Amino acid sequence: MRQEENSAGLSDGRAGLAGRWGLRGAILALLVLAGGTVWFTNAWLTARFSETTRVRTELRSALYTGNLLSELQRTSVVPLLLARDPALISALTGNDFSGTSARLISAQKEIAAASIKLLDASGRVVGSTDRNLIGTNYVQEPFFVEALRSKDTVFTVSPSPQGAYEFTYSRTVVADGRTLGVVVVGADLVRLVRSWAGISDAIAVTDSAGQIILSTEPRWRGLTLPEAMAVRSAPSAIARAFQVTADWAATPADAYVAGRAVMQSETRIPFRGWKMIAFTTYDSVRERVNAVLAMVIMGFAILLAAVFYLLSRRARVESAAWMRESADLRALNMRLTREIAERERMQKELRVAEQTVQQSSKLAALGEMSAGVSHELNQPLAAMKTYLAGARLLLQRGRGEEALSSFQRIDDLVERMGAITRQLKSYARKGGEAFEPVDLRAALSSALVMMEPQLRSRTIRLQRNIPRYPVMVYCDRIRLEQIIINLLRNAVDAIRGMRDPAIEITVSSGSHAFLSVRDNGPGVSDLENLFEPFFTTKKPGEGTGLGLAISSGIAADFGGRLTAHNVSDEGDRGAVFELELPLHDPGRRAGSGMAAE
Repeated sequence: MRQEENSAGLSDGRAGLAGRWGLRGAILALLVLAGGTVWFTNAWLTARFSETTRVRTELRSALYTGNLLSELQRTSVVPLLLARDPALISALTGNDFSGTSARLISAQKEIAAASIKLLDASGRVVGSTDRNLIGTNYVQEPFFVEALRSKDTVFTVSPSPQGAYEFTYSRTVVADGRTLGVVVVGADLVRLVRSWAGISDAIAVTDSAGQIILSTEPRWRGLTLPEAMAVRSAPSAIARAFQVTADWAATPADAYVAGRAVMQSETRIPFRGWKMIAFTTYDSVRERVNAVLAMVIMGFAILLAAVFYLLSRRARVESAAWMRESADLRALNMRLTREIAERERMQKELRVAEQTVQQSSKLAALGEMSAGVSHELNQPLAAMKTYLAGARLLLQRGRGEEALSSFQRIDDLVERMGAITRQLKSYARKGGEAFEPVDLRAALSSALVMMEPQLRSRTIRLQRNIPRYPVMVYCDRIRLEQIIINLLRNAVDAIRGMRDPAIEITVSSGSHAFLSVRDNGPGVSDLENLFEPFFTTKKPGEGTGLGLAISSGIAADFGGRLTAHNVSDEGDRGAVFELELPLHDPGRRAGSGMAAE
């Protein structure tokens, strides 16, 4: 017995020793894991945040480039306008410059230019926004010489007395074939540089020769980039630009500005070979990485403390867990059995419910399709009746040639009825295969031809505001015309009984294409349910309540929407239905000219 007890004690001691060594190994492995995680996290986050910072710098440089080009393009138009100004031409012709400077100052305030000068044929300043320059002679300046050599607007960059650069557009003033003078307009690029200095660390713009002409660092202007880097008396010069710093957590710097490591990015400016160089410090990257590393280290510290706490409680928890395990397993087995039975019962009920819903959906779709066919065929049938009556009168009067045109329109309507029945099959599904670029103006003209009998049957004032340029949308033309016809029919029904019935149709474009139909009727009483199927305010037999619902569904298939609101401007009455569709060519800039009919 004693030998057996000794053997058991020896086994327990060995097991305890093995457990202690296993615990120490686990703690050591946790520390190694923590060190590796911190190292990997630092390397990965530093690379990722550096790339993010670089991308943001590139995006900011692209924005600055766009602002710079916009300012240059805006200023380039001014000399052309001023060179054609009758007041300036008259002043140069008559040598009367008493009001010239005042006129130039007024123009400067309107266009926000840096400066405007008017030079006579001898190069003398006769009018300027800076009155101190009046009388100064610029006969040898590039902006005067090059303007005389060219008939167009010329751009020049010349150093200013303050050590900066002046960016000017100049153009000759010509009248009756004689060169009277030169208009010189300075672009206000210094304002852009001041805005850059408040956001970016350092920005420089170089010309085609590599010389810095714009910079947030005034000491860099007129130097090349290597010379500008050497200007700074920093602890580390340009020779250290591509060396790894002593910080183990840092990435190799592109350059050093004021002794601080920065990343350098270049952006090409599509103007005379200019380039924009942006310098961004790594401070924000280091701060974010250090914040994450602090959280990771704290997490491992908490995890290590939790390991010691859990190990101390493991012995007590295991004894209670074994006792509860068998009871929990039995309870779990019974609960799973009940849940399986309940799930099988619910699946059977779900299959029955699905069959019922499918049957109801089929019946509802069949009813909606038949009602839709009746509604859509009403329009061409009414038009055919009107054309037949007109053809009968024409034949009775012996005007057979004119009657043939009515029969041709009836033939077109029959073809359209066939197209409508084919298109109504697509109401129950998304999209279609008949999509093509359609001019919204042409679709409106076709719809007005369809509605011509209804519009001519009464005295209705019809006003159309249509742009002179095409408004192209990508859709099914027949279904688009159905929307317009439904809107026109609703407008005609709404103004029934009005003293001065009027319909206004407007086609416009911006970010999207818009078509609005406005009437001067009593308006819509229930806007919330207006586009619900079978909702109508008409009397029984006059409408099915499907026109607007179908039109709204077609507009959604085209990627647009159909909306409505009541008119409440200065006591006016009526309703406005607006169709919004995506443009086929979003890059085209819409004009502002409208043709009113």
